[in-house]
Amino acid sequence: MSDEKFLIDTNSFIEPYNKYYSFDLAANFWKQLKYHIEIGNIALLDVVKDEISKGKDELSQWLNDIDILEEIDHRTPDIISNYSRVLQEIQDNPNYKETALANWAQETVADAWLIATALTNNYTIITFERGQRIPNRKDVFKNAKIPDVAEDLGVKVADLYYLMRTLGIKL
Repeated sequence: MSDEKFLIDTNSFIEPYNKYYSFDLAANFWKQLKYHIEIGNIALLDVVKDEISKGKDELSQWLNDIDILEEIDHRTPDIISNYSRVLQEIQDNPNYKETALANWAQETVADAWLIATALTNNYTIITFERGQRIPNRKDVFKNAKIPDVAEDLGVKVADLYYLMRTLGIKL
């Protein structure tokens, strides 16, 4: 097993819950994911937990019942410092309109906090989000995407299947 540590985006909980791995059909997936959260292979950002808890559904109940070993408060000085770097990256990047910065600058939006936390703690971000930039094109986007901004800051991003393979999670 790898020493790599993971930080999971909200969509990497919600999408499997809604589309692929319902609790009644893939209970083993959720059991193993819980195990890796409890032993600290997977860290959970408080902003992500808050986003999931708003659902008041089986997923939010599952998450609230976990003894999270590494629940990260996004308001630590190092994370806040890197959060500023993330927002500055979006502001300075000519590929983004002002709306991208406005969207990510909301404290309750997890994207910038995820990157700042991963940057601070050398985590790999797990997300289903896909980058939108194409090399050698000068498109301007109204929204920023985690993989694009993370890449610009040297943060590794992968999908849920990478996490499952790395941690040995089987269905």
